Amino acid sequence: MPVLPQETALFPDTLFETSPFEEYSDDRWWVLQTRPRMEKKLARSLLGRGVSFFLPLYSRQWRTQGRWVTSYLPLFAGYVFAYGSSESRLQALKTNLVGTCLAVVDQERLWTELRRVHRLINSGSPLTPEEHLQVGDWVEIVEGPLAGLQGRIFRRGRKLCFCVEVQMLQSGVSVEVERSMLRPLSNPRRDMAVAACG
Repeated sequence: MPVLPQETALFPDTLFETSPFEEYSDDRWWVLQTRPRMEKKLARSLLGRGVSFFLPLYSRQWRTQGRWVTSYLPLFAGYVFAYGSSESRLQALKTNLVGTCLAVVDQERLWTELRRVHRLINSGSPLTPEEHLQVGDWVEIVEGPLAGLQGRIFRRGRKLCFCVEVQMLQSGVSVEVERSMLRPLSNPRRDMAVAACG
């Protein structure tokens, strides 16, 4: 596996600083399912074309030949999240790196979930990708740098983990937490429909 330095994972840097939902804007989120192992290449291509995107990455370390090596891998293997007009979507499809483009029916929900993932990444805590999530208890973090985030809690061995989900992918990102940081919530899950787009 080639080891590459960390690349641009968010463009522009301000993508999650303000709500993107303006009354007269045609911009929207697109979920780009990439060809195998092409997430970073697609992100580089989108950056070169000036298309806004989010490629959530996590660091993985391992030891090889007596030294520690760090690699940055996609949290959601096979997916890049693009934001923009239909022209932006077309620019992404022209890269020939996209297998499928998913139109997002609930734009605000996806933006909220991705913003939570971005906040977890920025916390600097070690992250773990979670796939095919099952129902768990919903909580809100009430203290620390992640205060205010809501998500699902589960146990992994003796460790308590907090997970932020991206419903349309049935995947998420988890971080270890202490029970004292949490308060229980009722389950906020709602179905989110997606449709394939050419």
